[in-house]
Amino acid sequence: MNAQFHLALPCKNIEETRKFYADIIGANIGRNTEKWIDINLFGNQLTFTESGHFNFDFKSYKLDDYVLPTFHFGIIVPIEAWGEFYGRLFQMDLEVTTEATFMHQKVGEHLSFFVQDPNGFMLEFKSFKDSGEVFSK
Repeated sequence: MNAQFHLALPCKNIEETRKFYADIIGANIGRNTEKWIDINLFGNQLTFTESGHFNFDFKSYKLDDYVLPTFHFGIIVPIEAWGEFYGRLFQMDLEVTTEATFMHQKVGEHLSFFVQDPNGFMLEFKSFKDSGEVFSK
């Protein structure tokens, strides 16, 4: 399966981050607000959430009505693969968290769920309703 990579990281200043990736690296900017930004990094999704001078004790942030892990990485897969992974991991009695639809009825609507690896890293599986909207504004 050929899939895109997703990495989410905190940043000190969203505008400085935007300028660096757009003006210096030459990456396209996708969906964004004053507090977070999606960047198309060679076909992969890099998401930054403004946290100021980051305190590594804050391991989550709020998006809509959900509390999400600040440090996570993931993979963007077709809906069939998303359902397969979700079912398989759920049956293994792993703690699958935050299964939700984000950006509901908006550009970039997607299903996501998280699972923790043995190192404590949160891995996100996401599937976009329209795969052409991964980097749309």
